[in-house]
Amino acid sequence: MHDTDLPAEAIADPRTFTDNRALHGLLARLRRTDPLPYIQAEDYAPFWLVTRHADIMAIERNAKRFINEPRQVLLPLSYEAMARQAAGGKDTKDFMRNLILMDGEEHLAYRAITQSYFTPKGLEATLRDIETLAGEFISQMAKSDGECDFAQIAMPFPLRVIMSMLGVPQEDEPMMMRLTQQTLSSQDPEFQAEGGGARTAMMEMYAYFQKIIADRRSKPNGDLSSVIANARINGEHLSDRDVFGYFNIIATAGHDTTSYSLTGGLLALLDHSEEMAKLRADPSLLPLAVEEILRWTTPVKHFCRTAVENSEVAGKKVKAGDHLLLSYPSASFDETVYEDPFTFRIDRQPNRHLAFGTGPHVCLGQYLARFELVSFFRELIARVEHIELADTPRIVEGSFVGGVKYLPVRYRMR
Repeated sequence: MHDTDLPAEAIADPRTFTDNRALHGLLARLRRTDPLPYIQAEDYAPFWLVTRHADIMAIERNAKRFINEPRQVLLPLSYEAMARQAAGGKDTKDFMRNLILMDGEEHLAYRAITQSYFTPKGLEATLRDIETLAGEFISQMAKSDGECDFAQIAMPFPLRVIMSMLGVPQEDEPMMMRLTQQTLSSQDPEFQAEGGGARTAMMEMYAYFQKIIADRRSKPNGDLSSVIANARINGEHLSDRDVFGYFNIIATAGHDTTSYSLTGGLLALLDHSEEMAKLRADPSLLPLAVEEILRWTTPVKHFCRTAVENSEVAGKKVKAGDHLLLSYPSASFDETVYEDPFTFRIDRQPNRHLAFGTGPHVCLGQYLARFELVSFFRELIARVEHIELADTPRIVEGSFVGGVKYLPVRYRMR
């Protein structure tokens, strides 16, 4: 991976993330020469960019010193101002607050509401359905006459999984896909909502889930929606903003990130045909291959933390109140952690990637995501005899969540 002449401030530009070579060239240079630059990009509140795996691990695991509230992700100041204006001066947190914005005991209490649901035991029945669903989605390729946009096959698969867990009717899934893209990938012109951007999409999602919440409170049926809608903390139901925040984070992050691992994972296998051949020859490598795909794609590009006291990070003085941006793609290619990090190797061991984060905020759905990826790729290599790129892929323009959004392929089924 070669250095680029991109300035450190380019990390705030969503267009930087459409060119993996340029992005990783910038991050590799920073890890080597200035692993904690202070970024003052136009239209953004200043922040420290954390590039090294060890520093990100230390910050995530020290949740008392580095908290999640108030800055969850990198947003332009102009966007935040417009969002408040559109909401009559109200902050997003006035109508939605999710797990990611919580800290300490409150975070633990809210996380415990669904934690057992996302364990292997809690997901037992769901996992059987996932294997069946993977077969159904790969079967769609057989109907496309040997050529398709693989993103149109891969992206609805994890969406179907999480929506069925929430009890969302299948006919509403395209709407949920649109709303997810308009919120998590709102920087991409292709996904932007009309007349208000991500906030408009979020309000539409809020109105939709309010009906499900009311239904499950009157007629609980044991599904994930019922668990969240009827959860109590200190004997009280969750407030509207907190219960919606719970639905929002599961409904969006519960599929969008896995989707980009699927599309980016296939692109990696197509770009490294020897690794695809290795996987076809020995499908037992799939669990290891999925870990390498997660490292290689790292769909969540960053989260932010705020220092609550003066600290030292990477040899620099960070003041109380300073914001830090944790760059997960940088951690995933850190040369001090991974041997030959810019080589895609499906049998890489160990593979201590941070695609799911670490510490108290480690991804709640990581077991589910891994199972979805293994099931889908197992079905793909078993039933697709040959597959190759048919045109140039396109990548999401966005600094928060993203990956390959368009993957035209040509293939032959067995």
